[in-house]
Amino acid sequence: MLMSGNGERVVFVLDAPGDESLHTGGTIARLLDDGADVTVLFGSATPYDSDASAPTTAFAGAADVAAARAALGETDPAQWRVLAGEPQGAQRRAVLGEAFAQAHATAVVAAAVDPALRQAAVDAAGEQGVPVFLSSRVSAVPGVRLTAIDVSDHIHQKLAALAAYPGRWRLDGRVVRLDDGTEALVTGTETYASGSGPAQPAELEAPTVGSRLLAVLMALFAGALFGVLGTVAHQTTIELGSLTIPVGLTLALLASGTLLLGLRLVVHDRLVVLAAAIGLVATVFLLSLRSTGGSVLVPAGVPGTVWSMAPALFAALVIAWPRIPARRPTA
Repeated sequence: MLMSGNGERVVFVLDAPGDESLHTGGTIARLLDDGADVTVLFGSATPYDSDASAPTTAFAGAADVAAARAALGETDPAQWRVLAGEPQGAQRRAVLGEAFAQAHATAVVAAAVDPALRQAAVDAAGEQGVPVFLSSRVSAVPGVRLTAIDVSDHIHQKLAALAAYPGRWRLDGRVVRLDDGTEALVTGTETYASGSGPAQPAELEAPTVGSRLLAVLMALFAGALFGVLGTVAHQTTIELGSLTIPVGLTLALLASGTLLLGLRLVVHDRLVVLAAAIGLVATVFLLSLRSTGGSVLVPAGVPGTVWSMAPALFAALVIAWPRIPARRPTA
């Protein structure tokens, strides 16, 4: 959200009249003072109460809203309105999206306490490619850096707007005392976080039978290819004085191990890894047999024994290793 003045068109989404002053009053006043176009949308005419069994008695009349609007610097009453019909559920997103389009929004501020309304605003803004910001007063976003807006020059406007709602709270200096006993301090900053939240790993679509079969065949071929190359190269050594370095065996084991481990980490399908392991181990076994001409590609000895057994052991370990689920962020 840029404080660039003219050209900025910001839509605020809140639960009910009064919330705009409590959660975002300083930001609204600053934007208006900088020449931005501000639209305030309320999901309902009555404040949100998370406990449906205890309806709130707080009330904001038309005169209260008009006084708060004037205190923050808005002269056009049409810019502040309750969503027509007070839509619920899936209809909210469509109504909000239409409102954002009509306002030609360059940014959306979701400051609703109601999580459903807040999410509808985030979704509607996302569909239109409009950046969305969450007020930190109503939504904690773990792992996301907060953006602080300096509203110190507009505290008097925010306080005047808060004073316009005597039915919702009591104002004592810079302390707002709500009916539920909680208190809020009016400070010179209002903070926001990106509405997209921490990046979450995308859910992979379930593979089709055809795509899975193709992956299995490709893994089988890759395993066989690595088996051939490893068998041919595993006897290669380098002499350094009296020291013999089994460079071929080392590279063969690293390559085959990387293949199996890489498939397990990337594909997350044990069947694909099993196919690669079968291709690798079966190829090594077949090439270990004496040919009709009497030649042997895997001669007896330590390198041959290691190359014959290590891939199978490593494949069993990789396939049997449990998948660790992704850690979910906590609120």
